[in-house]
Amino acid sequence: MRIIAGKARSLPLKTTPGTETRPTTDRIKETLFNMLQTSVADCRFLDLFAGSGQIGLEAISRGAAHAVFVEKDKAAAACIQSNISFTKFDDQCTLYVCDVLAALRRMEGQEPFDIIFMDPPYDRQCEQEVLAYLADSTLAAAHTLILVEASLRTDFSRLDELGFVMEKWKPYKTNGHAFIRKKGRT
Repeated sequence: MRIIAGKARSLPLKTTPGTETRPTTDRIKETLFNMLQTSVADCRFLDLFAGSGQIGLEAISRGAAHAVFVEKDKAAAACIQSNISFTKFDDQCTLYVCDVLAALRRMEGQEPFDIIFMDPPYDRQCEQEVLAYLADSTLAAAHTLILVEASLRTDFSRLDELGFVMEKWKPYKTNGHAFIRKKGRT
C-alpha cells in the first residue's frame, strides 16, 4: 500500500495486521481519485472509519488543504498517526480516536467539509447511521460530496427520506463507491 500521486507519491504506508481493517486496493484508490481529481485541490477532507488513513493521506498528497481522520480502533489510530508523521503531513491532519458519531458531534458547528469519505464495516448499516446524522449537520453542506465505500449488498434505499441523492454508483468486483449529495444542490 502506497501513496499513488502528488507530493508524497510512492511513499509506502503501514496498515494494521489482521482482518479488522480492509485497506482499499491501490487500483480502486487510483480509480476513485481519478474521478475526484478536480475536487480535491484545497478541499477539507473527512476520512471516517479511516483504518490506515490512506484515503485521507492520498487526498492531502494530491492537494487537499486539510484532512480529518476518525478511527476508534487504537491500533489502527496509531497506524494512522505513524503514516501522518511518515508522510510529513502533520500540520494538515487531525486525528480523532473515538467512535464516528462521537467525533461528528464534537466537530458540529465547524465549517462543512468538501468531501466526506467513509469506509465502514460492511453489512452493519453504519453508513445509514452516519448519513442520518449528516442529514441535519453543519458538517455537510449542499456542495459536500459524500463517498461511501460499501459492499455490493448495501441498501441505499433510505437516501431519499434522509434528503440525499446518489449521483453515481461505481461498482467493482466485491464492493463499490456511492457518490452522494444533499438534495437541492445548485
